[in-house]
Amino acid sequence: MSFHSTDVRQKALTLLRGGAKNADVARELSVPKGTISYWKHLDRAKHGECSAKRDPSCPRCDGRHLDEPAYSYLLGLYLGDGHISHCSGHSVPNLMIACAESWPGLLGDCERAMRQVFPDNSVCRVRKTGCYNLKVYSKHLPCLFPQHGPGKKHSRRIVLESWQQAVVNTHPWEFIRGLIHSDGCRVTNWTTKTVRGVRKRYEYPRYFFSNKSDDIRGLFTCALDKVGVKWTTLARGSDPFNISVARKTSVALMDAHVGPKY
Repeated sequence: MSFHSTDVRQKALTLLRGGAKNADVARELSVPKGTISYWKHLDRAKHGECSAKRDPSCPRCDGRHLDEPAYSYLLGLYLGDGHISHCSGHSVPNLMIACAESWPGLLGDCERAMRQVFPDNSVCRVRKTGCYNLKVYSKHLPCLFPQHGPGKKHSRRIVLESWQQAVVNTHPWEFIRGLIHSDGCRVTNWTTKTVRGVRKRYEYPRYFFSNKSDDIRGLFTCALDKVGVKWTTLARGSDPFNISVARKTSVALMDAHVGPKY
């Protein structure tokens, strides 16, 4: 993980307050542009320069339109690799989803979904070693993700509210895609078979989803049932944490609507 000294951060803020552009400051100090933008945002918030911005509306509180396909996808990402936290130095909580930089397509899809679900809020990328943390700040995060609570997801009940279930029922593939993009993968398995005395190797594609939460795995398999995908549970030891999709027709369905991470 890369850390920047207080002196570097203070020099960046001095340049920014003097009117320098984010890209120029990033280039001069050899700091990622996303980090510079993040420092600038925190500095402006600290000095009350963001207070004039109108309060973003909420689909649950104010009846604002919700982009349901984007929300279904983002909900899947949140249940897999996302979490909501509220740092003491910030006035509102943030939703953070970690995305490996080796999958730029996934990173773009996640950011796009955040912007579509929260069109009035800023989305930022925070660079980490080997990945980016995508963040969006909003006081309405608990409204849209009521599954948030103390402790790890697998240690508490995860149940969708009726309006969330209705969204997932209408857009099941987006939900499945979000879960696969967070805690799933598409792999190539192989086996050997003797045919007319000759040992041959056969390869076949397979999807896996792994999550320690019984509830989240249940939500995933219910969505698979809805779209006609056949699945099985694979246990490592005594823990049935892995859902497998290996039947040819079901893999073809997954390929058509989900596909491998990219």
